[in-house]
Amino acid sequence: MKRRTLGATGMSVSELSLGAMMFGSMGNRDHDDAIRIIHRALDAGVNVIDTADVYSHGECEEIVAKAVKGRRDDLVIATKFGLPMGEDPNQRGGSRRWIVKAVDDSLRRLDVDHIDLYQMHRPDHETDVGETLSALTDLVRAGKIRAFGSSMFPAELITEAQWAAQRTGTHRFLTEQSMYSIFTRKPEAAVFPTTQRHGMGVLTFSPLNGGWLSGRADLAAGHRATLLPGRYDPSSPTGSLKAAALAELTDLAAEAGLTLPQLAIAFARAHPAVTSVIIGPRTADQLDGLLPGAEVDLTDDILDRVDAIVPPGTDLDPKDNYDTTPPALRHARLRRR
Repeated sequence: MKRRTLGATGMSVSELSLGAMMFGSMGNRDHDDAIRIIHRALDAGVNVIDTADVYSHGECEEIVAKAVKGRRDDLVIATKFGLPMGEDPNQRGGSRRWIVKAVDDSLRRLDVDHIDLYQMHRPDHETDVGETLSALTDLVRAGKIRAFGSSMFPAELITEAQWAAQRTGTHRFLTEQSMYSIFTRKPEAAVFPTTQRHGMGVLTFSPLNGGWLSGRADLAAGHRATLLPGRYDPSSPTGSLKAAALAELTDLAAEAGLTLPQLAIAFARAHPAVTSVIIGPRTADQLDGLLPGAEVDLTDDILDRVDAIVPPGTDLDPKDNYDTTPPALRHARLRRR
């Protein structure tokens, strides 16, 4: 599998990364099977494993720990912090208090002495980004992490964090992790150009748009559909848009001699800002269907036809990108005197 350099980190990473979110109580509960899937991905040339403390409330990191025994030095281990790990408001976010505890918890669960890439899972609008950068810089200097990045940050917050690092003399976010697929193209408008200007590496996730681009005949039968059934209703306003686009993309993939997942993964890999595409299989069969996407390079003609089906820079369903609405829009009291 081909490699790329992850921004200014200097780390060489495979063009596909293994997302571990589906291992544990959130997905595949069989630890031995999950470990076999991880080993299968590593044997295929994947050298990045991406997880998070919140995935199955720590269980996912523990599964990864068992899977990387004896192979740790060959891998780039990435995890994330910031989403709630308890009811207490202090068990989340980007405060120094929480970061110092969260990293030690992840190191213990992963059973490693350092984390290669430590990512802030979501922006924290309650904490000054300078405090977050200062705490993360101290972790780098202490040898607990090698580099740190952001996840699901809008372009303006990426820029703010870069400026804050310059102003305060701390290390900076070197990577960004964004949701990106044929159906979720919003990062192309501002996030990707911003990361390119700052020389950041980019990891993208959900290239199959949560299963819409999986090629599955019955979308409602998928694992994620059981968690979010309304998102997979082809009769809803956004569902009908996706269903119409899906029909055209299925035909396009067939003409190109590809499966729909191969087309979807190759599309995400094709953007020059993207360093590595995170795939998140729950089963070995799903993994086997996704890996060939690393070997497909789409022609300009195919990419132009994708653009004609889903315009660049657009999301067919704005709800796909989680709730990243800033507080100024969520709370009326912040808009009124």
